[in-house]
Amino acid sequence: MTEASLPAEDAPHLLVVDDDRRIRNLLSRFLTGEGYRVSAVADAAEAEARLGDFVFDLVVLDVMMPRESGLAFAARLRASGAAASGVPILMLTARSETKARVEGLETGADDYLGKPFEPRELSLRIASILRRTRQAARDLARSATCFGAFSFDMAHGVLMLRGEPVHLTSRERDLLRILAQENGVVSRQRLALRVGSELSERSVDVEIARLRRKLPGAAHCLQTVRGRGYRLVATGEIQPGGAP
Repeated sequence: MTEASLPAEDAPHLLVVDDDRRIRNLLSRFLTGEGYRVSAVADAAEAEARLGDFVFDLVVLDVMMPRESGLAFAARLRASGAAASGVPILMLTARSETKARVEGLETGADDYLGKPFEPRELSLRIASILRRTRQAARDLARSATCFGAFSFDMAHGVLMLRGEPVHLTSRERDLLRILAQENGVVSRQRLALRVGSELSERSVDVEIARLRRKLPGAAHCLQTVRGRGYRLVATGEIQPGGAP
């Protein structure tokens, strides 16, 4: 393969997991030719190690493998809570029974392709999964406000710090949601009225102070505008670092 034909550095990175070396090599060559970056391993143990070291956009996973089957590995990965636990999975298997397909999907696989298959169908299914994944990410981004190392999901009222939820009281959640939605200065009076529960303007100040203490490294994003109220300054994307 010439340098000009190598996949772009930002091309989706696929992990192929199959104990058959011939199939691994065939899939690697084909998918690389389709413009993907491809890594290939022979079993679940190697797959787990790679997933711990690299970020993959999708896993092409064979079901029938020695030691640990693809079904068992997929179920364990989904339940692990690891960073890679949500990676999309396309399962490959020679088992064509409906029961086997259902079992694969129940483990958390995103799609299922029986062997033998046409390479073009594999490519189309991968492209379809990646489109759905990107759309879901865009939908989440539209409903989330990022500041510092924090991300606040306005739809669900969930504040996250590096993938871990931050506990909020109902008032803190309501205040943060209002400030994120308004995208500008919000007066104490308006905050008090919208949060309700007979909240006073003085109580708003107290709640804001408590909320700031829960934003290490990003408290400066929750700003006081003298004589006017408060505003949340979003960064548009999660920034690296921040206080531990």
